[in-house]
Amino acid sequence: MSRLQTRFAELKEQNRAALVTFVTAGDPNYDASLKILKGLPKAGADVIELGMPFTDPMADGPAIQLANIRALAAKQNLAKTLQMVREFRQDDSATPLVLMGYFNPIHKYGVERFIADAQEAGVDGLIVVDLPPEHNRDLCDPAQAAGIDFIRLTTPTTDDKRLPTVLAGSSGFVYYVSVAGVTGAGSATVEHVQEAVTRLRRHTDLPISIGFGIRTPEHAATIARLADGVVVGSALIDQIAKADNDGQAVDGVLELCSQLAEGVRSARR
Repeated sequence: MSRLQTRFAELKEQNRAALVTFVTAGDPNYDASLKILKGLPKAGADVIELGMPFTDPMADGPAIQLANIRALAAKQNLAKTLQMVREFRQDDSATPLVLMGYFNPIHKYGVERFIADAQEAGVDGLIVVDLPPEHNRDLCDPAQAAGIDFIRLTTPTTDDKRLPTVLAGSSGFVYYVSVAGVTGAGSATVEHVQEAVTRLRRHTDLPISIGFGIRTPEHAATIARLADGVVVGSALIDQIAKADNDGQAVDGVLELCSQLAEGVRSARR
């Protein structure tokens, strides 16, 4: 089984949801970002999404857009992001790590080269938000052939007619975007999330992770009662944005991660 399959199976045995954390590679700089990345599992992250910096992150709200700007200003690129994964894997062979971003940097790097390097570095999955299932052959199919899961986003506007097409090329888990709009923009009601999870379970046996707008341990606990995973990104990145120095940035992210992990773990006790 893949690391993602193994992790979600372990958590199902423990009757709890996964805490899925998102940070942008190279934010605020390479060294601090690597410290954050290496510290997340001990702070309670079960799955890590690592953002690949891009100049035009159109699906992301202000917090993650600014994280991309900071990372790019610090000279982060796709090669350095893959190197960061390699350094993470020196100490951690168990935590699933998913690269999340846009197709343009991958296309520029070279798809075949990217898949080979991602596999070698220890990447477990990809989320590429601007590559629909109609373009599976461009990245999804070769990535999965190399053993890298391809995780799809579904949204409140993905209807029952469209869902089978979206889910046909999915593996690892399904990422349900609980609100229409960009990352960090508001949050959905419990009733909405419950209805969405019920609907998705009619279409897939994959674990379902819920993201967008989750900022507090209490909110994380509420979502953890309904889904297989709770995704938090903008709230963690805000800790970097408001920090006065790298040490504060690292400590702020890991402290909030610990609080969110406690919220998730308390949900089904």
